Amino acid sequence: MTFSTLLVANRGEIALRVIRSARAAGLRTVAVYSDADREAPHVRAADVAVRIGPTPAAESYLSIDAVLDAARRTGADAVHPGYGFLSERAAFARAVTEAGLVFVGPSADVMDRMGRKDLARKVAVAAGVPVVPSAELAGASGADSSAPAVGYPLLVKAAAGGGGKGMRVVRDPAELDAAVASARREARAAFGDDTMLLEKYVEHGRHVEVQVLADAHGNVVHLFERDCSTQRRHQKVIEECPAPTISDRVRTLVTDSAVALARQVGYRNAGTVEFLLDADTGEAYFLEMNTRLQVEHPVTELAVQVDGSPIDLVALQLLVAAGEPLPFIQEDVALAGHAIEARVYAEDPFGGFLPQAGTAVLVRWPGRARVDAALESGQVVSTAYDPMLGKVVVHGSDRESARRALVDALDDTAVLGLTTNVGFLRAVAASDEFRDATIDTAWLDRTTLEQPDDDVARVFAAWVQSMLAAEADPGHPFRGDGWRLTGPSAPFVVELDRPVLVHRAGDGTGRVDGVEVRQLSAEHHVAVLSIEDHREQAVVNAAAHTVEVVHRGQRHVFRKPDVFAEPVAAGADGTVSAPMPGTVLSVPVSEGDEVDAGDVLGILEAMKMELSLKAPVAGTVTTVGAAVGEQVALGATLFVVTPAAAPTDGSGAGVAHTDRASDTTAREVQ
Repeated sequence: MTFSTLLVANRGEIALRVIRSARAAGLRTVAVYSDADREAPHVRAADVAVRIGPTPAAESYLSIDAVLDAARRTGADAVHPGYGFLSERAAFARAVTEAGLVFVGPSADVMDRMGRKDLARKVAVAAGVPVVPSAELAGASGADSSAPAVGYPLLVKAAAGGGGKGMRVVRDPAELDAAVASARREARAAFGDDTMLLEKYVEHGRHVEVQVLADAHGNVVHLFERDCSTQRRHQKVIEECPAPTISDRVRTLVTDSAVALARQVGYRNAGTVEFLLDADTGEAYFLEMNTRLQVEHPVTELAVQVDGSPIDLVALQLLVAAGEPLPFIQEDVALAGHAIEARVYAEDPFGGFLPQAGTAVLVRWPGRARVDAALESGQVVSTAYDPMLGKVVVHGSDRESARRALVDALDDTAVLGLTTNVGFLRAVAASDEFRDATIDTAWLDRTTLEQPDDDVARVFAAWVQSMLAAEADPGHPFRGDGWRLTGPSAPFVVELDRPVLVHRAGDGTGRVDGVEVRQLSAEHHVAVLSIEDHREQAVVNAAAHTVEVVHRGQRHVFRKPDVFAEPVAAGADGTVSAPMPGTVLSVPVSEGDEVDAGDVLGILEAMKMELSLKAPVAGTVTTVGAAVGEQVALGATLFVVTPAAAPTDGSGAGVAHTDRASDTTAREVQ
């Protein structure tokens, strides 16, 4: 290595991932952290850790000066950006190299060219790579004249940036001007550049991307392709390698095109070339190039081998950054089985995908899977950063064995204390559509997955609660050292949002509301019960007023009737509560103002999602409970509108997603 100390300019699971490979390569590692991450796992894992600023990312992880100062203070001679934050900022890559440090990634000039979709398209055309029909809108107008050449439906798309921001689907010419204006506003706010593209919109598309590696010695190879078609509003949910539906012809087309594109632009290090496959025509089109390591790189590491051995993409990144040639050629690369990754987020997928925050009271990751995560029991999850908590990755000899392994792994994943999307991921992975690989990029946008019912979870909650009560141990919150079944066989009434009658016998059998139950095991918060002769497992945590159960990844919280109802966004009495924890962005009203039902009272933001909080009734604003910039908790009373007259219906009440967020959570990483 031409460098000895690596600073990781990131946080969370990717920082841990890079530190692990750097240490294996014999490098000294430096972590950076904000005030919120002072005790974070990546801070503890590094050899040296440096504070770079307060909690807001703009004042810490996005501060080029702070990161370079940390490198100078610690003697770091190389910087790995991870993904997200500064990873695709050409200005950062340029500043690192101008400071005399090694940047683990492509050059700033290449980032400039490939980081913009319009310039990247020109490189692709020059390399002979197929591109989707499109037109550029450089000025404030021109959409009407450019659209006919593209055709409807079309996609209005920001030339700069990514992550689903600045994108609108237009099916009717009458909607075009409004879509362009809205996308421009979003792109200008997110990227400081409102240049727009119009592209052909592929109704039934699959998202396929090719992992490439290139060194400074003229070697460029691909590591086959990944399929990221399971996505919601342009945000990836589940990724896999290899792609399950492409033909040998299309595989050759996209992999050869990716290599040609990397050569054309003079690429160095690891990168990903993304393509859109039209399921109706079989055509493949270049979308963009990500000039960094991808979130989903683990599926490539599990499903691709070189000379029969696993690969480490971070180790290869470090090798190339040090000026060494790639230690293999294309002929050495082969597929070995199938890998699938699911992204775990702090969000409520059955409640509008609203961001979630709080303390992860108990975290259990599966033991039969690769887990890239930095979340541990007792950790506070805030709304300050991206909501991704970790990734569960599995491997199988074929796709179906990998899919079943993913379902099993998600069954064994539990986060208690806050809501996550694990149950939703499990439902997707277990669906017939995912099993049959018929999902396209819009499937989750047009499909509603039903929230898992709480019948089995209630049996677990009642059984455990009755057991703890029988042990007559008032200080016992389902202790980590386990518990025993020693209570009498008398009936026991458990209050869990409604009374539940539990009969327990001394031999570990009994009934919960008439359902036959047999206890198989119960220790360290994990209970295994036979319920009507079906083996079920759940993670259970019983506290003074709640019993929390995670069954098949889905979190269920049972409370006594007086505390059962969770806060709602707006009440018929005029009270508007925070539907998610977040930061108040705007309060356009004052106490004493007269408002109509549906008027915006304030705007709340969390993890890049904005929500408009609207008046549930017409009347007078009598309480304004938060100021701009204030952090508010889930359920906090933000506004009270005293009705002018008794409301006759619920019209106008509730929460509306702002146009800027495209009615979804816009995440920083892809």
